[in-house]
Amino acid sequence: MHRRHALPLAALLLSGTALSTTASAAPRETAPPRPLHILLTNDDGYDAPGIRMLYDRLTAAGHDVTIVAPLTNQSGAGTRISSAAAIGVRHPQPRVWAVDGSPSDTVAFGLCAVFGTHAPDLVVSGTNFGPNLGAMATHSGTVGAAMTAVEEGVPAIAVSTGGLEPPEPTRILNAMRPTDEFAVELIDRLRGRAHGGRLLPEGMGLNVDHPVVGTDGTGTARGTDLTPQDPHPVLKSAYADNGDGTWKVTVSVADSPARPGSDIDSVEAGRISVSPITPGWNAGPTDYARTTALLNGLHP
Repeated sequence: MHRRHALPLAALLLSGTALSTTASAAPRETAPPRPLHILLTNDDGYDAPGIRMLYDRLTAAGHDVTIVAPLTNQSGAGTRISSAAAIGVRHPQPRVWAVDGSPSDTVAFGLCAVFGTHAPDLVVSGTNFGPNLGAMATHSGTVGAAMTAVEEGVPAIAVSTGGLEPPEPTRILNAMRPTDEFAVELIDRLRGRAHGGRLLPEGMGLNVDHPVVGTDGTGTARGTDLTPQDPHPVLKSAYADNGDGTWKVTVSVADSPARPGSDIDSVEAGRISVSPITPGWNAGPTDYARTTALLNGLHP
């Protein structure tokens, strides 16, 4: 059984005190650190409420933010990269680029064509409308965008709001505000611990899932957990033959309990889940040992 861990950023950066869930409790430095250059993206589209709300909050915190996000909704695109010889790009505002492609396309374009030789300090993907928990994260365009940045050597954070309960748009939109407050505090903590260096270790990003708390979604999360991704499928698809060469698809939430200490377990308890993520698909030492036993004596 996994044990739930309260999140001190020490767990990620080897030192520090517990990260609170309110900005007022965050430690402050005597001299204000320099603003961060942030590439802000998502999978809901460049003009979605979540990305615009987070843009306003990050900008209010003093950061230099540029939106490079999909032209249209690309939810569920994962880490897909387009192979076309050309890609459509719009530049509707000085700080906004809309790319006619996947979330990963937008990050690749942003790093190469918008930021060029001066990489951003951080890529932030979100705030996503709805959760990216458990196996959903594997297929998420929000997380896929963050992974693309990490692959390119740029620290990245994916941010989502919501749990596995039926979505209520007003509650989720309201809960994006405390989500954004937490994201800003987390970034402030990372910046303070970095002392002018990298915000996160090489090859690692963070997947943040914030619960919807309270009847209107404006409630405060009960705490913050450092969590692994629950390996169980979150969504279950059923198919029925329409008899005309098409099949009706019905998607529901899988009826399986959350693994204790996992990201799903944390959010279902009204807590914020923060999961370290890497772009590799490497299994753990136990899995390597089991595979070694399976392959023992096998020769070409």
